[in-house]
Amino acid sequence: MAGRRGRPAREGRADRTGRIVKNVRQAPDTRREPRVVGPPIPDDVTGQELAPEIRKELSSLSKERAEFVARHLVMAGQLLDEEPETAYQHAVAARARAARLGVAREANAIAAYRTGRYDEALAEFRALRRITGSNEYWPAMADCERGLGRPQRAIEMGGAPEAATLDAAGRAELRLVVAGARRDLGEYEAALVTLRVPELTGRPKPWSARLRYAYADTLLESGDVEGAKEWFLRTADIDPEDETGAPERLAELGGAEIETDGSARGAVDAAMEAEDGSRRM
Repeated sequence: MAGRRGRPAREGRADRTGRIVKNVRQAPDTRREPRVVGPPIPDDVTGQELAPEIRKELSSLSKERAEFVARHLVMAGQLLDEEPETAYQHAVAARARAARLGVAREANAIAAYRTGRYDEALAEFRALRRITGSNEYWPAMADCERGLGRPQRAIEMGGAPEAATLDAAGRAELRLVVAGARRDLGEYEAALVTLRVPELTGRPKPWSARLRYAYADTLLESGDVEGAKEWFLRTADIDPEDETGAPERLAELGGAEIETDGSARGAVDAAMEAEDGSRRM
């Protein structure tokens, strides 16, 4: 069929260069979201086990998707300590179906971090921070930098403005990371100085045992075996549940035997008695 003024009709239209672009009808996008299954979940896990605020966040999803994500989040939390690799797979499954939600990115970040996937964990922590605006995981992000072989970057993060926004527990956690980064660089005295805060020797805080353990471990790595023994003893003194493993480290060094008397006080008493005895001889 001829066009206007007798010119042959052209299919399509001309682009900016004058070339003819055919009018091709776009077929509907039939691509579907990849089916994510994840590890198996016991039938009695419903997702209702999650805290109300988390379930509220999931309410923005469809009912089916929310249930899927919730059940995998429950499993990720339950298995994180005993089976971290399986917990990671559950977290990945949850994130795949709820990547825009902070709770899913948080689970994925933590599980990746706990399984040594520091590159992935760092990316997820950064995404979580963009979503929530919180610096809560700044210490973990710094530790990821350390895990990736960038201790200097971890040290820099210890002095960044974000560090000042952390609560007391967060600041203690970041201090442990920075001290570890100093050790990575062979800067043992700087690491010890980093750990010398009131919580190290004063009234114990929930994180004081870990500070003491890190102090002992740093002394040992620097070659001060006797100093390490003393601080492993002092760690055990405020760690009755033996969460740090200080008694085992002390035993490896041939230190005083720690009595299981409901607290670790017996260890310090034994050391003091031994010292008094040597003075009387």
